[in-house]
Amino acid sequence: MDKAETAPHGVMSQLACTVHAQDARTFIKGTRLDDPQAWVYRHEAAVTREAAHAPRVLWELEAGDWLLFGYEYINGHHPNLSPGSPDLDALVRTLTAVSQAPWPEALRKKPLHTRWTDFLPEDVPPELQGRSLAHTDMSPLNMLVTPDGALRLLDWALACPAPAWADAALTIPRLISAGHTAEQAEKIAEQVPAYRAAEPTAVTTFARTVYAAWESWERTRPLPHRAALTAAARMWAEHRG
Repeated sequence: MDKAETAPHGVMSQLACTVHAQDARTFIKGTRLDDPQAWVYRHEAAVTREAAHAPRVLWELEAGDWLLFGYEYINGHHPNLSPGSPDLDALVRTLTAVSQAPWPEALRKKPLHTRWTDFLPEDVPPELQGRSLAHTDMSPLNMLVTPDGALRLLDWALACPAPAWADAALTIPRLISAGHTAEQAEKIAEQVPAYRAAEPTAVTTFARTVYAAWESWERTRPLPHRAALTAAARMWAEHRG
């Protein structure tokens, strides 16, 4: 090994670094085998193997009381989601590809509507109970635009079954936070066929649920980035009426 660089941001793992060895780079994530959250790392790797526009899982290793996963190193920059950005076309292409992948039923994970039980109506609309493979954490820090113009999605730890249009919908508050109006953000999302075909009342319920959940988490589990995202989610929910 020539050197190792700790991941600069956006990673919650006990170990997350890029290893340089023999003119090649590998991104490594891991935790101790006795960590109660070790199953999350196994789940993430299993989902990543099935996901579209994700890095390849190169290897899995248990050694010295540690659970480690080696991922393909992706060279690129985090996308600019502001109006007029050249990265938006790549974002739409990736969201379209991701929306077409079914959830791998061999993997057990609570669906998105169950994750949001406290914020949804008691009778959850069937349109919100989809079984597509959704990333669900559409932060630009989980995206890289490669030199050839492709946008890759990283960190699939929160992936779960969801409507096919969920990731496109969850990108809307990110676009608003980056400077788009709610109407402009929705027009970008509508370039994804799954979102364009979604039942409007289901999308409205989804937008209100996102705002309710994020507003609650901002109060109970405050983090520096949550206020701006909650404000963006409120703008989207208000736009939906």
